[in-house]
Amino acid sequence: MFRLICIKLPQQLRRRASPICHGYLFSTSSLRPISELPNMTDPKSLTVSFLRNSCGLSLELAASASKKLNIENIENPNFVLDLLRTHGLTQNQIRHLISSRPLLLSADLGKTLRPNMELFKSLGFSGASLAKMLSKDPRVLQSDAYTVVEFFRAHGFSDEQISILTMKRPTLYILNTQKIFKPKLEFFKSLGFSYLEIAKLLSVEPYILERSLENQIIPCVQGLRRILGTDENVLKAVKACFLLIEFNVERVLQANISILLSHGVPNSLVVKIFLMHPRSLLLRTYRFREIVNEVMKLGFDPNNLLFVLAIRSMAVMSKALWEKKVEALRSFGLSKDEIDSAFKLQPMCMITSEKKIMKVMGFFVNNLKMKPSIISKSPNLLLFSLEKRIIPRCSVLQILMSKGLIKEDTGILHTFRMTEKTFVEKLVKKYQNEVPDVIRAHQGKIEFQGFPIDLRF
Repeated sequence: MFRLICIKLPQQLRRRASPICHGYLFSTSSLRPISELPNMTDPKSLTVSFLRNSCGLSLELAASASKKLNIENIENPNFVLDLLRTHGLTQNQIRHLISSRPLLLSADLGKTLRPNMELFKSLGFSGASLAKMLSKDPRVLQSDAYTVVEFFRAHGFSDEQISILTMKRPTLYILNTQKIFKPKLEFFKSLGFSYLEIAKLLSVEPYILERSLENQIIPCVQGLRRILGTDENVLKAVKACFLLIEFNVERVLQANISILLSHGVPNSLVVKIFLMHPRSLLLRTYRFREIVNEVMKLGFDPNNLLFVLAIRSMAVMSKALWEKKVEALRSFGLSKDEIDSAFKLQPMCMITSEKKIMKVMGFFVNNLKMKPSIISKSPNLLLFSLEKRIIPRCSVLQILMSKGLIKEDTGILHTFRMTEKTFVEKLVKKYQNEVPDVIRAHQGKIEFQGFPIDLRF
């Protein structure tokens, strides 16, 4: 018996051995092993701990970030986080920012980070807008941002344009202004652009500043010269669509131009497309070919300007959007032939939004009792503003009819087509002394309730 106890006792003692022997401080199972606790004298351990506890990174992200960053003293990293909070960034936004750019925690506060934050604040960036911009390229906070902003200001950019450019392409702050930006701006100036025009165009398409001057921009302009014939036309085309500079002229533009020429479109009309709406020629070749074939099927003459306008109209929308607009017109009783006829008379009518088509057609058909077929024969009506043109003019006519000053055979459609100057001269100024309300009606201050007599359209 005594021997049995002697055998079991060491086993029980081993089972009850202090947890410290196994690397635990206490027997409570919820506490972490000592091996998992941060060693505050080890920079890597301190870095991971700070990234997890102060920045909110996961263990995996913190471990990965610690390969790029060593925190030996948490004073500067804490100041960085405080600065980010001061400028409106939330904890979640800070977490995303630090996980993508952990080196921000070691940034020089006095020389770089704080001046840059104040500069971006002066451009209107704070909170959500600052976080959105920094998410695109957080390196801007450690760039020479002041030099970049001053360069743009010196070349005619307003702070609003710089702000737009910054939001679209913060990566520009990493580039050298003198070596990369200046030669491009000087080249655009040599083409005939003013600095104000350059500022306006580049704030819309800042990506061009990253393109190679020798390998992309200059060859593109040379290609445009070959197609358009003169520097003046090149200037007009690029002003109409600065995006042209980014495309491969030979591969994209020339292929689409060849399609036009193969269908009998004269070179003069090809140039017209460039000058009116160059984006039409930037479509993928297979889609551009589909549009040209469809325009030909509708019976447009390739020697007529309407052919160009038809391509422009179809090029700015998807097939699905085109069909929605066709269905909107059909909902008022127009047939496919009537819609095609309207498009042939005025191709630009289909650029009108689906919402506007419904509003304008609804007003003419329901309020003016106009037959839909009349609109298909005068498709320009779809281009007029309902609120600024049609309804105010109807209000003027309503008052003049109620006073017996114009007759029922007055050409209503003709009054809609009149220029603003002609309408005011013939129907507002002519009667303003006799009927002062025509002025208020023309200003949209008198509600249109319908014509007092039946009209013949």
